Amino acid sequence: MQFSKVEICGINTSELKVLSEKEKDELIKLAKSGNKSAREKLINGNLKLVLSVVQRFSGRGENPDDLFQVGCIGLIKSIDNFDTSHEVKFSTYAVPMIIGEIRRYLRDHNSVRVSRSIKDNAYRAMQVKEQLTIKNQKEPTIDEIANELGIPREDVVLALESIVEPVSLNEPVYSDGGDTIYIMDQVGDKNDDKNWLDEIFFKEAIKNLNDREKRILNLRFMKGKTQMEVANEIGISQAQVSRLEKGVIDRIKGL
Repeated sequence: MQFSKVEICGINTSELKVLSEKEKDELIKLAKSGNKSAREKLINGNLKLVLSVVQRFSGRGENPDDLFQVGCIGLIKSIDNFDTSHEVKFSTYAVPMIIGEIRRYLRDHNSVRVSRSIKDNAYRAMQVKEQLTIKNQKEPTIDEIANELGIPREDVVLALESIVEPVSLNEPVYSDGGDTIYIMDQVGDKNDDKNWLDEIFFKEAIKNLNDREKRILNLRFMKGKTQMEVANEIGISQAQVSRLEKGVIDRIKGL
């Protein structure tokens, strides 16, 4: 892959060094033994790998410098956690780790972007709402605010909704002694008879699995962990997790 001169985080990406597989193997062994210089060379020698992953996330409106820095965190984690005893290339192990780190960042920082015009309408609507409340000694209706602003009521609703802080499903809405009702308790359950039958079938199917297979399914599908996170927790490679997961799913489907 050819990279033109691009400045990202103050780095000229066209001048980044690319390590051979042999160089990577040697540096990894040295880094694992505590050689900080080798670890630094390994990081710098894989920055183009981070850049190639970051480019997959272009077009989402995110600052590429931020994504690059987050990707570098994933690279460093992959260097620290890489097991040289597994017959897998470092890049094969590192790429999913880098992707996972960027996805976590995007998930945790995925705030809804509100346009400038909607923000302006929200600010004006709040001003008018306060003025009408003082004037009439009661809270105005949406229609009254819309008439005062001279804009459709739908625009007022959209503007006011845009500045409402998101609420956690774990937010308590009522408490009576030790019995607390949370928002998630108010959300409807869309399960039907087929969902329950599928759940019973699934529970029966996993009875024949060994402990490690059950643990992988639990971590992957009950706790929502990535294959890389499962690999780190169990102590095997991501490739092994992928193979075990696929094999278990195929066996369950065949029942």
